[in-house]
Amino acid sequence: MEQEAARRVFETLFSAYGPQHWWPADGPFEVMVGAVLTQNTAWTNVELALERLRDNCALDAEAILAIPAERLAEALRPVGYFNVKARRLSAFCEHYIAAGGFEGLSALETDVLRHSLLGVNGVGPETADDMLLYAFERPVFVVDAYTRRIFSRLGLLDGGEGYEEIRAAFEMALAPDVPLYNEYHALVVRHGKDVCKTRPGCAECVLRACCPAA
Repeated sequence: MEQEAARRVFETLFSAYGPQHWWPADGPFEVMVGAVLTQNTAWTNVELALERLRDNCALDAEAILAIPAERLAEALRPVGYFNVKARRLSAFCEHYIAAGGFEGLSALETDVLRHSLLGVNGVGPETADDMLLYAFERPVFVVDAYTRRIFSRLGLLDGGEGYEEIRAAFEMALAPDVPLYNEYHALVVRHGKDVCKTRPGCAECVLRACCPAA
């Protein structure tokens, strides 16, 4: 990933869409809850689940753990796989409390913090990096399916790279910059959802001039 190419894509998307104001949440803990719930579902479903969760309890780790398992799962029904996600959210809340909450986790170096988050059942690299970037404001580039699709079509990825390889490529091409990584990921998601879909809308794509797949 060349620095010039990575910057050019960002500047083109930013010119087209403007700031995305991500992550939509009231505080770091809600960011982390959202990161757990958004796996394999649309953000609109996560918003519904968060609202239902608020109807049951305060949005903090202790209160979530105090909810009976069946009621927690029912609150999370909009996100799909709600029984699994209820268990994952409970596991995360237990880890969060054991680690000393946000203050305790914030005291960890980024690599140690990432390793700690990845040790929680159901927290994979993308979920951990969502938390690191948006909740803890660490310069970690988030990679998702939209990233793979868009940058493979642009010819900037081969398509077969693993998560860590892609993340490292972006972080090497771009300076460690939390606001940039935040905005870049949000813009990639916006473009992937609206234009560069599985069946792409190339005619309306702002990147078509530099896209071999257009």
